[in-house]
Amino acid sequence: MIAPLSLTILPDEVGTIYIPATIESNSTIQSVAFGASSIKCKVVHQEIEEIKMTEDIFHELKIPYTNNTQIFLHDDTLYLGPLVGIFTAGFSESTIRPIGERSLFFAKLLAAEKAVGAFVFIFGAQHIDWEKGIIQGFFYHKYGWEQIEVPFPNVIYDRLPNRRTESLRSLQKIKQRLNDEYLIPWFNPGFFNKWEIHQILKSEHQVSDFLPETHKNPSFSLIEQMLAKYHHVYLKPANGSLGLGIYQILYSREDEAYYCRYRDDKDVNRLQKFSTLEALINTLFQKRRLDTYIVQQGITLIRLNHKSVDFRVHTNKDQNGNWQVSVIAAKISGRGSVTTHLNNGGVVRTVDEIFQDSSECQRITKSLEDTVLTLSEVIDTKQEGNIGEIGFDIGIDKNGKVWLFEANSKPGRSIFAHPKLKKYDTLSNQLSLKYAVHLTEKTIKNPQDVYK
Repeated sequence: MIAPLSLTILPDEVGTIYIPATIESNSTIQSVAFGASSIKCKVVHQEIEEIKMTEDIFHELKIPYTNNTQIFLHDDTLYLGPLVGIFTAGFSESTIRPIGERSLFFAKLLAAEKAVGAFVFIFGAQHIDWEKGIIQGFFYHKYGWEQIEVPFPNVIYDRLPNRRTESLRSLQKIKQRLNDEYLIPWFNPGFFNKWEIHQILKSEHQVSDFLPETHKNPSFSLIEQMLAKYHHVYLKPANGSLGLGIYQILYSREDEAYYCRYRDDKDVNRLQKFSTLEALINTLFQKRRLDTYIVQQGITLIRLNHKSVDFRVHTNKDQNGNWQVSVIAAKISGRGSVTTHLNNGGVVRTVDEIFQDSSECQRITKSLEDTVLTLSEVIDTKQEGNIGEIGFDIGIDKNGKVWLFEANSKPGRSIFAHPKLKKYDTLSNQLSLKYAVHLTEKTIKNPQDVYK
């Protein structure tokens, strides 16, 4: 990816675009394209390192405003942009917060466009005009949110908010139509299934050792066997997220009783005692189907002030399509909490706040980075679609062994509220858009590598 070039408008000419003389083409450039729009034009080379275009081209291509832009050359066409559409749901009528509580997240993401050299907007199913081939997209700039008509984008970043919305047939049809009929590539096109990811990783020798023993559709006898072996286990929804619906079951040999730690429907951390495992399951799973859960080996994690510590690590693909670590955060469990999630009372810390010895901090950081980069490569190779980011929940036990608890294709952003981690919020947003640039160039020049 080259450095983005500034784009300006020339009001007094027509049908002409000026590009730097340093941009060389193997053939005569005859057209300019933006998103799905393209027109014939005259191309003139200039000594200045910027893009200038006449006003008629600017409007006909439906470029929303002047901005920094990447350029790609292929055959006889000059491609500007890219135009990146972020597909989501949950829009409101508000012009100040068009996507409700997530408006701030999207504003931060869209604010990264200038540094990357892209035009980025959010849209939903209701904003597509199929007959005209246009989208009424929401853009964010210094004056706030603005809805602007643009052509179909070069790539689409899937940010549907949850599994329930993602499973809606109407949205699935839209995604399929944009991908199949309009050949627009998507990245991060779906939530991961915990069991499927576990099976993928279990079959790969270089990462299988990171996995706790895990089984789906657990029976009473299986849970009993795992409790005898590990003293505590976790029951997790196979398609859960945000730490919701997780139960920790412990067996006490001293009082021959079973204990269950969980968060109830009123968001209160609970610890209940039962005389038998059957009583525990029958009481707590009256409204839940055990066959939609997985049972996972309990790990005795490292602790700080008698509280468990695990790590959230994000990886992103960069402008070359390579994986890199974008942030590492430590999470400390809340009082009586079954997980370290913030909504369960957990607290975020930086790694150096947990490990104050610099050599130990570097060793732990290196171990986490090596682990998640290897995991990212394996998941990327085995999963369908274009994956641009992954969030990992990683644990380290008291013996220093690294364990993978979960991998998420749409990781939450709550860790970035920590003051020392805000710069990594910007980094991960920029990397998401840089990957969109990479995917655009790949689609233009080597579409066979995208549509396999």
